[in-house]
Amino acid sequence: MSIAETHAEHTVDEHAHGDDCGHQKIEHGDHVDYVHGTHHHALHGDHYDEHESKAEHTVDEHAHGDDCGHEKVEHDGHADYVHDGHRHALHADHYDEH
Repeated sequence: MSIAETHAEHTVDEHAHGDDCGHQKIEHGDHVDYVHGTHHHALHGDHYDEHESKAEHTVDEHAHGDDCGHEKVEHDGHADYVHDGHRHALHADHYDEH
């Protein structure tokens, strides 16, 4: 994953991510990302950065489907697959975090 060059749509003062914020947290290198809709927020000084939301594995490494062993969740016209506490959704040639 790489860091996008944009700041998140809310400031630290408007909403502080943390253990009780209601957003799922995901360890990402040396910091924690918070799943916020279909993208991730990572604290960076006095603001949050947007981080890409590609899943940690590729379609070639593991294909989600009816027999993959992960729970299937219908979501907004497509299927997400519950994967280690978060959800993957097929997007072109990769999975997005949902």
